[in-house]
Amino acid sequence: MPYAIDLHTHSIASPDGSLTAADYRDILQRNRLQYIAVTDHNTIDFAVQLQAELGNCIIVGEEISTAEGEIIGLYLTQTIPPMRSAAEAIRAIKKQGGLVYIPHPFETVRKGITPKILQRIAGDVDIIEVHNGRAIFQNFAKESLAWAKAHSVPGAASSDAHGIAGWGRTCSIIEEIPTRETLAGSLGFATLNRGFVGARGILYPKINRLRKRFRGA
Repeated sequence: MPYAIDLHTHSIASPDGSLTAADYRDILQRNRLQYIAVTDHNTIDFAVQLQAELGNCIIVGEEISTAEGEIIGLYLTQTIPPMRSAAEAIRAIKKQGGLVYIPHPFETVRKGITPKILQRIAGDVDIIEVHNGRAIFQNFAKESLAWAKAHSVPGAASSDAHGIAGWGRTCSIIEEIPTRETLAGSLGFATLNRGFVGARGILYPKINRLRKRFRGA
């Protein structure tokens, strides 16, 4: 049975995210996605809460702001503090038995890991994002895919959704129920749905930050 999985999403717990618990529940109930990683910036609190409510179809993750670019940890049990080195963040992910996922590599606008740093940590990378649903103005999909093939690292297509518009178009289709033990291997044989979130989806982070700023004023 195929399973659609999105490994990069941002809830209301991210400063620039707006996906609610109801949004996650709705997209699962409509069977648009079967598994979703909640990867908020520098916190796993909402993801843990959502997993307790919705079960293992929610993967607890975190997009960690390291001193050398953003790295996602999947299957985490504790929040990893920001602004560590990439190597320190990776050690913290591995200590929890988590998977190291590289989002939007090579991008500068969204603080992607640079080629130099990626080469340095290559041996610890479990999954790399080869298609990002918000990568319009900076799109390094070809370069990411080439790196994945050169280093025998499985690639994933993920939405990087910060709101509901366009969500569900970008995902990886795998043939096995994902666990921390099976996910990377399953992605090696995945079909990638390379969609985009659309104009509103691209603008969500700025819109969400402004909304939260004015609400907090």
